[in-house]
Amino acid sequence: MARSVVIELDTEFRSLGSTTFKQPKAKGLEPDQCFYIQNEAVIRGKRKLDLTVDPPPDLAIEIDITSRTHPSIYESLKVPELWRFDQGKLKINVLQNGSYVEVAKSLAFPNLALNDVIPKFLEERQNSWQERSDEGVPSVGTRTD
Repeated sequence: MARSVVIELDTEFRSLGSTTFKQPKAKGLEPDQCFYIQNEAVIRGKRKLDLTVDPPPDLAIEIDITSRTHPSIYESLKVPELWRFDQGKLKINVLQNGSYVEVAKSLAFPNLALNDVIPKFLEERQNSWQERSDEGVPSVGTRTD
């Protein structure tokens, strides 16, 4: 979903998927998805990142929120923006003075009303999946034998 947004906006980015991030003597985390957008040029060409010298991802996304994905871990890594989906609702959190604050606008995409765009995107994707299912195209995870 964020990937679709950056592609549509013709923005340079690097997706690291669900990469595990860890700093020495700190808890690690593995977001469902993460992106370098503002700092893409800084990490361009690097095969391995070291958070003691490289910036953290600009955006981390958590879709399946569990007690293990507490925002304080992202705060300790200084991830500037965290999107969390809680009961189907997008919550945009930005790091301010070392703590996350829920905001209406994204740092990465300040000109987009994400709370309007994302639900529409998800609905269109769901409709597309439904149409394929109606046409006899198996859904992901559907057995065909």
